[in-house]
Amino acid sequence: MNIIIVDDEIEALHTFLDELLLESKLSLTYQFFKNDMNAILSYIKKEKVDGAFLDINMNNFTGVELAEKILEISPKTKIVFVTGFNFNLEQVEESIKKNVLGVIEKPVDIIKLERYLYQLANQTKTMKVEVFPTFDCYINNRLIVFSSQKSKELFAYLFVRHGKSVTMEEVITILWPDKPLEKSKILYRDAVWRLRQTLKENEFECVTFSRALLVLDSTNIMSEYYDIITGKKKYKGQAFLVSYEWSIYFESALKDKYS
Repeated sequence: MNIIIVDDEIEALHTFLDELLLESKLSLTYQFFKNDMNAILSYIKKEKVDGAFLDINMNNFTGVELAEKILEISPKTKIVFVTGFNFNLEQVEESIKKNVLGVIEKPVDIIKLERYLYQLANQTKTMKVEVFPTFDCYINNRLIVFSSQKSKELFAYLFVRHGKSVTMEEVITILWPDKPLEKSKILYRDAVWRLRQTLKENEFECVTFSRALLVLDSTNIMSEYYDIITGKKKYKGQAFLVSYEWSIYFESALKDKYS
């Protein structure tokens, strides 16, 4: 779950950090912003944001004005307004109100803040990916069933590339090394179509499908593998993606890093 906190008072931002975020047991990422609308909207365009905690009264714009801009870019983002003054949600347009979870008064009520975070977490789908020893994916603890083994393998390869763009030529070389080129292209398109349908059916569309180019958005994807390659955990020599021959390269990289 990824959230942003916007407030022009640095003390308020510290409240979020010190009182809750560092102690939270939720799996979340967060970004603080002061009253710089361009920076906020630029971030929203690049990153998937599940929730936005917005101060109502800021120097250059209001939280409501910012919410309007955010929802134009990211219609599924949920909003929580933070204010030191009396604020009635009846003042908010219906187009925004449907995305508003509620209002928190300053000084921030930590219990109420935590409740909104858990509410956000329950509305946010999270994928857990297992790679030791084989590849399986779960959304909110439910196993994803892929319609073909190759669409599953394609997703596995996108997963280990960890957000790097992957070309059709690269995938063909990895997944169908012995097939004629034209046949490989047909198989690639079928695997892409099947993967796209599987993600759509599970309402977890985390892959950007461009012409002959694929990119995975790992924002709400958790995995021990990601913890290892980012240094949060150490690799202990577990068998890795044993079903896929190409995994040997990535397993060797893990072994080299932690030898």
